[in-house]
Amino acid sequence: MPERPRTSVEQYFAPLTDPRVARTRVHRLGELVPIALCAVLCGTDDWVAVETFGRAKEAWPRQVLTLPGGMPSHDTFGRVFARLDPSEVRACFLAWVQAGLGHRPVGVVAVDGKTLRRSGAKGPGQPPWHLLSAWATASGLVIGQEATDVNSNAITALPRLLRLLHRAGAIVTIDAMGCQTAIAQQLQAQGADYVLALKTHHPTLHANVAQAFVDAAAQAWQPDVHDQASTREKDPGRLERRRYTVLGGRQLVAGLDPKGEWAGRQAVVRVEATRRQGVRDLGETRYYLTSLAPDAERLGQAIRQYWEVETGLHWVLDVIFHEDACRVRTGDGAQNLAILRHLALHLLRPDTRLQRSLAKKRFRAALDDQYLAHLRSTLVALPAAAADTLWTK
Repeated sequence: MPERPRTSVEQYFAPLTDPRVARTRVHRLGELVPIALCAVLCGTDDWVAVETFGRAKEAWPRQVLTLPGGMPSHDTFGRVFARLDPSEVRACFLAWVQAGLGHRPVGVVAVDGKTLRRSGAKGPGQPPWHLLSAWATASGLVIGQEATDVNSNAITALPRLLRLLHRAGAIVTIDAMGCQTAIAQQLQAQGADYVLALKTHHPTLHANVAQAFVDAAAQAWQPDVHDQASTREKDPGRLERRRYTVLGGRQLVAGLDPKGEWAGRQAVVRVEATRRQGVRDLGETRYYLTSLAPDAERLGQAIRQYWEVETGLHWVLDVIFHEDACRVRTGDGAQNLAILRHLALHLLRPDTRLQRSLAKKRFRAALDDQYLAHLRSTLVALPAAAADTLWTK
């Protein structure tokens, strides 16, 4: 019988390089990470709070951890996480996520950025960090992440992030930042399809695409494929309608891209969104380039799923994990703490033992050691037989 695969956080974070001099290593790195993770699960948002959690719960982790130097201080957590290489921490995190995904398709992957607003120092110091995340909308998992500061061009980080996506058949959606011929070529080479937002940063192409829809509506020409779909969403005080129009075919592609610079492009999409709030009507028209077949309903779903990253990831990190208010800024501490938040989110979100909001789950974990033990032994999206404890000697 083959050995049961281990999937503990300690296993996947074991390759981390300890930045400390050997003679100063009073506390084990392999114990600092799970303590900090469980503290984040329970609602902490800085290193002082992590130490407070550890001391309040010290009798509990001592049942399974050695803690040769006692419970680490907040200065120890701060120094170690500030010096850990964030690229190594991200690699360990993503290896854990990929193990959970296995060979399952990820569907639509939304790529978007978020600034850690309080991670920078004022004046000539460190600017805030900006994290680009690849979010699998169906599973709610971050499956790729790359960091840059806000003064750098995020476009340079985007190709590095996309190289982490080894998922043939994925549909990658990106805002105007990613609407580049090089990005389209990269995604096609990796076996992924794309839906890229087209704005006026490509003025000629944007104008030509907009005119193609005008001409098609006026029957000045007949595209090979012309498909439409619409959606209607109603909430108290708000009514939103969207109409998706798709044009495709060889004639269209050749006319808009005579040099063949956009790899695999099959269609262009127009989204006409009308929102009524009270007595006001607000309208917006957006355009997209895609390598998918010109199916208006399918493309409309992919475009809508892109916007779920705002509520499913960014809103949760800000409102539930208080990420924007976090003032950790020494060294790479802000980046590494952000990765712990993502890891905690991946443990909390799929848990069905407690049918409560994420905020209530964190509060319950802080109060109930049994529930925290349940969370730490549950690895998101992994088969139950592969689950392993986070607390390992």
